[in-house]
Amino acid sequence: MNTPHPPLPSSTATRTTASTPLSYVSSEPHSPWGTYLAQIDRVEPYLGRLARWAESLRRPKRSLIVDVPIEMDDGTVRHFEGYRVQHSLSRGPGKGGVRYHPDVTLGEVMALAGWMTIKNAAVNLPYGGAKGGIRVDPKQLSLKELERLTRRYTSEIGIIIGPQQDIPAPDVNTNAQVMAWMMDTYSMNIGATASGVVTGKPIDLGGSLGRVKATGRGVFVTGREAARRAGLNLDGARVAVQGFGNVGSAAAELFAGAGAKIVAVQDHTGTIANPGGLDMAELMPQVRREGGVGGFAGCERIADEDFWGIDCDILIPAALEGQIDVLRANRLRARLVLEGANGPTLPDADDVLAERGILVVPDVICNAGGVTVSYFEWVQDFSSFFWTEDEINVRLDKIMVEALRRIWDMADQHRIPLRTAAFAVACERILMAREMRGLYP
Repeated sequence: MNTPHPPLPSSTATRTTASTPLSYVSSEPHSPWGTYLAQIDRVEPYLGRLARWAESLRRPKRSLIVDVPIEMDDGTVRHFEGYRVQHSLSRGPGKGGVRYHPDVTLGEVMALAGWMTIKNAAVNLPYGGAKGGIRVDPKQLSLKELERLTRRYTSEIGIIIGPQQDIPAPDVNTNAQVMAWMMDTYSMNIGATASGVVTGKPIDLGGSLGRVKATGRGVFVTGREAARRAGLNLDGARVAVQGFGNVGSAAAELFAGAGAKIVAVQDHTGTIANPGGLDMAELMPQVRREGGVGGFAGCERIADEDFWGIDCDILIPAALEGQIDVLRANRLRARLVLEGANGPTLPDADDVLAERGILVVPDVICNAGGVTVSYFEWVQDFSSFFWTEDEINVRLDKIMVEALRRIWDMADQHRIPLRTAAFAVACERILMAREMRGLYP
């Protein structure tokens, strides 16, 4: 499964239609959308007769750009740009998070929506893919300004979201409180409580137990299975984590609980390392108290770029997309890469890692624990019957293990990397649904 990709013809030659590229977003190779398109190009040779529908994967079904004006606390009015992209609805309503970040662009949101389409199909959830975002630095807003921003954005995208249409969830810089505001705004606008319009809500508003740590738990479960197949014992394994929010910190805690040593952590406050292992029992309260790992004692502060040369067994990129380029891929000293973030590895870096024999568990399966428990929350909201956290975790483990097994079988069958295999499994499901539904009118 680490065999490099076979050479492909030019992207225009591999496509089954003469359609032109989208004119309103960058498809440069290292852009998020360009990365997504390259991944689709790579999987197309394995789609057989369904390749005739592959162009639908390169074109989002619906992209909405909205103006989000709000009154600031000082009485001024500021305008922010927001997005909601529904990439595919062939397998069910759209599903995907909403991020607040100063670097959010339409192209990034399109790519994230595309990856959600693949991810939901890879774990066989009855969803299509969607994503949303606002170009804003939420740290510069007061709590009331953040609420006004969220409510106005929800009202603007309310024309395309809904429990059976498109279900947002938390993502970068959004949380359960933001989801509560979104649910309340949508409910007020339709005149009825619609708890299923978002997931990742507070427990008291219909949220699911186990949701906050679900993505990190999924990283651990897939990492545990990959390590077993690779002959890597987790007891004593050295783990490096980039990004220490809900995903990275939860994964780190679970790996530490399995006997692994967390030897390096990087977040927006800096990079810390300890070859003997960081004390998680002391680190976690520090992060909750201070908001980052930068001031943690009992470790070495290292340059951010040196993180990519840390001697470790498992590397978990759990921050933003586009982190592992060719230069960093050549520096990695890990046996296993677990993609906690969406799109952290560029396609040419993927080739380098394959050539070096470094196993990559791709984002579309590795970090699918969050959307899987979001699906559980959605189901529980419709039935008004809620499961225990133990039941949630058992169901999550079973779905993740089975999904990874199916992908691994595909990788072994075609002697292709896990990413291509994950896309092949997912795209077959997506395009089969597209074919059976046909074109209307």
